[in-house]
Amino acid sequence: MAEKSFKYVIIGGGVAAGYAAREFAKQGVKPGELAIISKEAVAPYERPALSKAYLFPEGTARLPGFHVCVGSGGERLLPEWYTEKGISLILSTEIVKADLASKTLISAAGETFKYQILIIATGSTVIQLTDFGVKGADAKNIFYLREIDDADKLVGAIKAKKGGKAVIVGGGYIGLELSAALRINNIDVSMVYPEPWCMPRLFTAGIAAFYESYYTNKGVSIIKGTVAVGFGTNENGEVTDVKLKDGRVLEADIVVVGVGGRPLTTLFKGQVEEEKGGIKTDSFFKTSIPDVYAVGDVATFPLKLFNEIRRVEHVDHARKSAEQAVKNLFLVALEQLGDSLEELSCLYLKTNSRGILQAIFASEQGTSIDEYDYLPYFYSRAFDLSWQFYGDNVGETVLFGDNSPTSPTHKFGTYWIKDGKVVGVFLESGTPEENKAIAKVARVQPPVDSLEQLATEGLAFASKI
Repeated sequence: MAEKSFKYVIIGGGVAAGYAAREFAKQGVKPGELAIISKEAVAPYERPALSKAYLFPEGTARLPGFHVCVGSGGERLLPEWYTEKGISLILSTEIVKADLASKTLISAAGETFKYQILIIATGSTVIQLTDFGVKGADAKNIFYLREIDDADKLVGAIKAKKGGKAVIVGGGYIGLELSAALRINNIDVSMVYPEPWCMPRLFTAGIAAFYESYYTNKGVSIIKGTVAVGFGTNENGEVTDVKLKDGRVLEADIVVVGVGGRPLTTLFKGQVEEEKGGIKTDSFFKTSIPDVYAVGDVATFPLKLFNEIRRVEHVDHARKSAEQAVKNLFLVALEQLGDSLEELSCLYLKTNSRGILQAIFASEQGTSIDEYDYLPYFYSRAFDLSWQFYGDNVGETVLFGDNSPTSPTHKFGTYWIKDGKVVGVFLESGTPEENKAIAKVARVQPPVDSLEQLATEGLAFASKI
């Protein structure tokens, strides 16, 4: 097979790849220089839609409606956009070998791709129950949600099993959003998770109590403190029930599993420095190997605000890290150009294009980009609820507002206080202005005199920062 060669290659075709492509275009990438290699069959899209509007019976989201960059209010990049920009979108192509030393990638079909600069944007994969050898976990109608293919299969099952029973395994993001989506589709839903409350990595017991009661009122049956240990099947190999560790058996026409993900770094094992389960980068997403960047879920990067290094699995970081890496890559090229041009004579400059003069001007102006200074941000929408969280969920907590599940406004939140400063804020049903205010609090980390006063002031504290 003929070898294909590009100046820039992005491996992965998710959110980060789409936002990187937009930044490449902004920075003036030339036709034929950039390729995106994706194992998915479609151009980059806003992945969060899959667990929300993609599954709704009304107001349903479908492609091309949610291609990047609509999720952040940007332009929608249709497949034609890539063609117009001369960006090669190489779809349905899985890379099975990466040799960073020789700058070579090899696909499952045996194609060879060469690059000068690589951006690793492989994202995460879901943890499957078959990985742990759970009996019957390979039955039909047991679903995971990561890619649009997964969502299409689930949509098919929702239509086929109208009014049926679903069991959701896991009490995190996917668990909460999918329970709501299936309930809206009039499916009978049970949710099973081993922890004492839902979303334990972020929620306090006080926050979780609201959502658990709210979901119960919507008809979702919540079963805590146990796990799925096996699945029953019929003669067609379809799932019929879920066996729990506590001995209970739940009938099921559909099972959705959301027990976490893991970053896809296997291709690069032993070739690049890793830390905290991801590929270690600097504040510009450069890895330990020259000309190799890593962005999104796979990157372990310096989180300046908390003075530590972290890996963040979130769409907001996928978008921002991709843009940061591409900006840096062009700046490095500009600096190199400036250095080499300084050695050339004035005569050469006189005969050359304005573009080169501009490049020199830019490098002399010391054009620079700031270190990545990320404020961790998480959000979710389900039923008529919508929450946002900013900062870090460490330290003491103060619950404020009305967290009664039957409240008409259900506007409530939590502050996290560490070393006398507010370091994190959670808010349910905030207005855009209120959400901006809590983000600012998490960024500024204002001091707090008394927790009682903070509880009394509630949201007003954030609004006055």
